[in-house]
Amino acid sequence: MAAIPAFSLCSPLPLSPRPRKAPIAPRRPTALANTLEAERGVQFETGDSFFRRESAVGRDLGVLSAALHRRSLPPGGGLRVLDAMCGCGVRSLRYLAQAGAAFVWANDASEGCRPLILSNLSGHPRVSPQGDRSWVVTHLDANRVLAENYLRKEFFDLVDVDCFGSDSSFMRLAISTIRKGGLLYVTSTDGYSSGGHRPHCSLASYGAYVRPMPFSNEVGLRMLIGGALREAAALGYHISPLFSFYSYHGPVFRVMLQVDRGQLHENSRYGFISYCHGCGNSQTFSWEELGQISCACRKGEVHNSLIIGVYMNPKMSDLAFNFLDRILKYLCFQDTIQLISKSVVVSGPLWTGPLHDVTHVTDMLQLATEWGWACTNRNEVDLEKLLNQMIEEGDPRLPPGYIKLDEIASRGKMNSPPLSTLINTLQEEGYVASRSHIAPNAIKTNCPIAECIQFARRLRCSTSNRR
Repeated sequence: MAAIPAFSLCSPLPLSPRPRKAPIAPRRPTALANTLEAERGVQFETGDSFFRRESAVGRDLGVLSAALHRRSLPPGGGLRVLDAMCGCGVRSLRYLAQAGAAFVWANDASEGCRPLILSNLSGHPRVSPQGDRSWVVTHLDANRVLAENYLRKEFFDLVDVDCFGSDSSFMRLAISTIRKGGLLYVTSTDGYSSGGHRPHCSLASYGAYVRPMPFSNEVGLRMLIGGALREAAALGYHISPLFSFYSYHGPVFRVMLQVDRGQLHENSRYGFISYCHGCGNSQTFSWEELGQISCACRKGEVHNSLIIGVYMNPKMSDLAFNFLDRILKYLCFQDTIQLISKSVVVSGPLWTGPLHDVTHVTDMLQLATEWGWACTNRNEVDLEKLLNQMIEEGDPRLPPGYIKLDEIASRGKMNSPPLSTLINTLQEEGYVASRSHIAPNAIKTNCPIAECIQFARRLRCSTSNRR
């Protein structure tokens, strides 16, 4: 790996055009000896920085992907990582110690974390045997770090941005800073937007107008991927998800994306997802099908999605709604438009393809087994079980969304059968079915919910007859 230019690490940074009137003393970290943590054999201290033990699984997944990507790099090219919001530096340390990164740039906007980060990284040599810098610590705004590296043409194989909320302002700069074929590890913790409770916020951050749906946590992952895809397309890149991980604490949505050169394909999985509250059916629609959104429970009636979108506008007053309703009825839309506007909701544009790359996740599982990580639990999460579920979820035949057993029981007015029994039955009938790592009491399947209810009813009847 080429040495990092001296001016990029040692030269003084330009003065801020709006300096503070008085310098602010950095925060003193709490006693480090009382905050010693360990993850997969790597010890570090958290001090008073923001740290979640529950996020260890997300860090495990990131390290596994980084290590696999390092193996794919050409000989002599070391893995370069930019940790744009490093916190206490645990991810930076693990990329160095476990993923074998040749260089890690650890950045956090809080200067008060500097002693803590330096302490955690000090166990790893700061200079490689070849005389190259192994790691560096800075305290700048993430966008500034990304922009300055891009302008200096210093690119990275992996950019990890573990942000808070729905901040996506860094997305375009992060993509620009990644080498061809490199990885982008992004985060969202905005459960309100993914749940459809802040559609204008999701529209501003990710370009998607999201409505409430029963599988909202999966929508959160698809919203995040779709936002990255939109930014990548504007720069002449295309992205593909290697894995997508949801964790209920927070909640936290984390997605590992591979970035490469190329335009957005016409058949790209970037479209719209509908859900019918009337029958529980969900579907995907492309941009070309926006005027053809319909539901099977409406007996094949096709309704103009643009009109549906107007009806779904929460800012529309009652007076305007009634006025538009009269006009549409006059134009022979009759009463069906009123029913469809209340029963069918549409979210998008979102990523509608597989959430995981099966080959990549399979390699992650194999590596986790080699390292002895696969058969261990991390905060009540079995990594081997999680990766196996991701492999099943990655089947390209599976549509977006999942069906909760509670919904099957409610719509069928019965007690639902065991999850594994229903999955086996669907597979025997020729459907694709798997568990969901997002919702433990749900299935992912290409079987319509109406038929799922029929299968569940048969299973219950056969169980009753045996009694």
